[in-house]
Amino acid sequence: MDEILEGFERRDQTALARAISLVENQRDGFERVLAHAYARLGKDGARRIGITGPPGAGKSTLTERLIQQFRGGGVRVGVIAVDPTSPFTGGALLGDRIRMESTGPDPDVFIRSMATRGSHGGLATTTEEVADLLEAFGFERILIETVGVGQAELDIAASADTTVLVLVPESGDAIQTLKAGVMEAADVYVINKSDRPGADKLRHEVAVMLGMRHRSPDSWEPAVLETVATTGEGIGELGAALERHYAYLQGSGRLAAGRRNRLQRRLRAVVERAVRQWVWDATRAEELVAERLDDVAAGRESPYDVAAEILQQLKSGAPG
Repeated sequence: MDEILEGFERRDQTALARAISLVENQRDGFERVLAHAYARLGKDGARRIGITGPPGAGKSTLTERLIQQFRGGGVRVGVIAVDPTSPFTGGALLGDRIRMESTGPDPDVFIRSMATRGSHGGLATTTEEVADLLEAFGFERILIETVGVGQAELDIAASADTTVLVLVPESGDAIQTLKAGVMEAADVYVINKSDRPGADKLRHEVAVMLGMRHRSPDSWEPAVLETVATTGEGIGELGAALERHYAYLQGSGRLAAGRRNRLQRRLRAVVERAVRQWVWDATRAEELVAERLDDVAAGRESPYDVAAEILQQLKSGAPG
């Protein structure tokens, strides 16, 4: 552990990778690593940018172009690519799908693929904690590219300062699916592959949808941009829109408020995780479940009755 933390201080990417693995797998000492990182947050103006959208929208290529854009300005970039979990290995099914050869062995770029491991909302359970590690390590832009599972992508809006929704002309049907979800939570809309037929029509549909949305006079007016990520067309405009949104967040006070809300959710999540660990590791809950399983299977009791009984025993301290 000391070796990892010392390497972390030296900005050794091997130590960073080891720290991330420790946190991702919640091995002994991961809280110490996170506490060490937390003391270094919020000092360098780091920004977290979520990139989401339906499969096939070109999110990975767009992410690669953004890395190039940021590096051209001397900005250090960390990327978290959240992939579906393999049902067989528990690892990232598409773990090597981001192959950003053009970034080369750049010490100021770090790319990590993570598995969702059954987490809902498109984000791995520990994604925000890994983002903390990247920020503490000194990365100034942290790009979180999500799995793109559709409406459940709302988590990204809660985890990033700015949310970018990537659509393509062929994703007209996907808009209907996304409408009640991230379509209403994104800050910047990107029509990628805009050299294809239907791009103008899609942009119009998005603009109409945004026009129907109620906004207060001081709220952010989402940008709707067109890009062709494979050629880099429109990436400069996207970078400018990200800057404008960050300036808006700072000027309106919503940056601090959003991060405070994120911390509140994090505190709850950390407590809930600790409680889950305590229930199953430090009490007789597992044993009690096994004892009552036959009654539930036979229909003599419901899972809810047994759960309430077990929780009551835990509250009274009987099974501890």
